[in-house]
Formats: sequence, C-alpha cells, structure tokens
Amino acid sequence: MYPLTIGLAIENRDLWDQTQACLADLPFRIIVEHQDTGDLSNFYDRLERMRPDVVLVDISTWKDSLDVLSGAIRTAIGDPMIIAINTSAESEAILASMRAGITEYLYPPLQESLRKALEKRSVERSRRRDGSTKGAGKAFGFFSAKGGCGATTLACHVAMELGRQNQKVLLADLDLDAGMIAFITKTKATYSILDAVNNLHRLDLHYWKALVSNGVPGVEIVSAPLALASKQQPKDDQIRHVIGFARPNYDWTIVDLGRSLSRMAMAALEEIDEACLVTTLEVPALHQSKLIIQTLLDSGYGKQRIRLILNRTPKRLDITPGELEKTLGVPIFCMIPNGYPELYEAYAEGRMLGKGSELSKQIVRLANKLASVEEEKDKTAKKKFTLFG
Repeated sequence: MYPLTIGLAIENRDLWDQTQACLADLPFRIIVEHQDTGDLSNFYDRLERMRPDVVLVDISTWKDSLDVLSGAIRTAIGDPMIIAINTSAESEAILASMRAGITEYLYPPLQESLRKALEKRSVERSRRRDGSTKGAGKAFGFFSAKGGCGATTLACHVAMELGRQNQKVLLADLDLDAGMIAFITKTKATYSILDAVNNLHRLDLHYWKALVSNGVPGVEIVSAPLALASKQQPKDDQIRHVIGFARPNYDWTIVDLGRSLSRMAMAALEEIDEACLVTTLEVPALHQSKLIIQTLLDSGYGKQRIRLILNRTPKRLDITPGELEKTLGVPIFCMIPNGYPELYEAYAEGRMLGKGSELSKQIVRLANKLASVEEEKDKTAKKKFTLFG
C-alpha cells in the first residue's frame, strides 16, 4: 500500500482510542496529533508544515460551519482526504459534511470503516504513482534536462497538433521561472495558473473557463504568471489538486514543467501519466538526464512512464542510440532532428511552425506516437497493402 501520512485532531477520548487502535494495525504514519478541537489554530499551522495525506477531525463538539473547517484545512495543505468522525450518525451532520466537501463521515465502531477508507485512499495514491489511474483524459509532462533543450517548444507544438486532430487539449504552463508558453502561442492571458492555485476553494468548471485562453485553435491555455508575480511557489498538494481537477475535462493535458526536476515538477508528476524528458546530445544535458532518470526511478516513478526525447539530433551521431539507452537507463522514445533555422524564422515572424515544415512533420510524428495514433495508421497501411498489393 502507498505509505500515507496522517494528521489527527480528536478531542473525544473514545474516538481517540478507537482511531489509534485502527492505525496501529496499518502501515501509515501519524505526523500531526492535536487534542483540543476548540482551538485549531496551532493544528492548521502544523498541517501546513507537515502536509499529511489524510486529516481526521473530531466534529462531535464542533460549533461552527463545517465549511469553515474544511476550508481552513484545504487552505493549509491543498487537497487532502478529510475524514470527519463523530460519536453517532447524525443526519444533519452527515449532510453538512457532504456539502462542505469532506471526503468521509465515520462514527463508531471505527475499526472497519476507517480501515476501508484509508486503504481506498492508499490504493488511489498508489495508482497515481504507477500510472494506472483511469480517467477521462491523459496527461503528459514536458521538461528539459537543462535550460535550452526545447521542452517548451515541443510541448506547444504537440498540443497544437493534437488540437488539429479535433481533440480537446489543455496546455498548462508550470514553468514559473521562464513561462514562455504565452509568448510562443501569442496568448494574451489575463489570469495564470496561480489564480487557480490561490482559489482552490472555488475551483469549478465555470471558474476554470474564466482562467483559460484560446491562443491556438482546439487548445485551451493556462499561462504562467508574469515574472514578478511568480515569486510565489505553490505547495505540492495545490499543484496536484489543480492538475487533478483539470485533466478529466480534456482528452489530452500537456504540462510544461520547466527545466530539470524541481520539487514542483515532482509533485505534478504524481498526477501525470507520462514524463517527457527532453535532452540534447550535449554532455551536460546527457549528464543531467541520467541524474533525473535515476531520481525518478528511485522515487518509484515507473520506467515505462518515462519518455526520453532526443532533440536537435544531427544527421550523424557520434554515439549509437543503443549506447545512449544503455548509458541513460531508459529507451529513446523519439529523436527530433535539428530544425533551428525553421524555428528561428517562425518565432521571428511571431508565429508557430507551419504544418509543412520538416521539423513540424517530425513533431507531428511525436504527437501521434504519444497519442498512440501511429500504430493504428500502420495497421491501416498493412491492410491496404494486403488487399491491393
């Protein structure tokens, strides 16, 4: 099971004992304990520092609105599993919990119901981690081994190509240092990804539609903030919450994670199906790629979820693809040839690559391969050959 961390705010002695007895039999770790539900200010501070996966709160003596309680917890740590526990099954309390967005409402005996709720959460987090999460949309995270490898350019053009195929696509800029998606796509954005992060309590589809822009046909874009505004660093749970909310509303979600493997990128990858690591044949880039890949593997990120993209490859390689794969530890997913002159001309004219350019054709192949379209085309081609050949 995924190793959950737990935060407790329980005043009732019987509820405390039952909760502790249940958790003693499970491989989860309690990292915050609080036994005065009349004053939760210190509890909220500790939640923000420790950031547990699950928060259990005793509401048996809670007098205020449960919206206040739920909102304060989510403000502190984003989107944890919130479990309200009470001494009995009170219909009004159950309805109030549901309206407040509390995940579970439990009452004694707690042993079995609490165990099932926590195990369910553990399975969900484990599926996110190994890439087996089932959902309405699929998400790809693009990031460069080091600055200048071209991840943002590839992310923008892959999104554009998928949009051309009548797919519903989201292009999200989580590169808070550079944030070049708005420039490349010529998007004039009033809002940014930070507006979503700072308004998790009101994040619904209506609010989300007000944040995104349509700089590219078929693609909705949520930009990074202006450079001066990006000093705010979102919390891990906030990033996971935003991506987890957005991706079911699209066929494809393309996320620019910036350069290298930042803390925020690691958090985002928990909600992303495949990590597209973009590198070049420069020695520093290859060195950094090897470190990034090993870090991902050591953290439990599945090898089958890492897509190594070799960008700006020359016509003649000094090292074979097989040697590169052995050195880096993962197969090369795609090799994109050097098309810098085409790209420079397009950007100088304030546009994206034209569909007929050679570099654009290679990016189309990359988009089709990520979307598993290429294999279907091959099958169709073979059928035609069999029938008419």
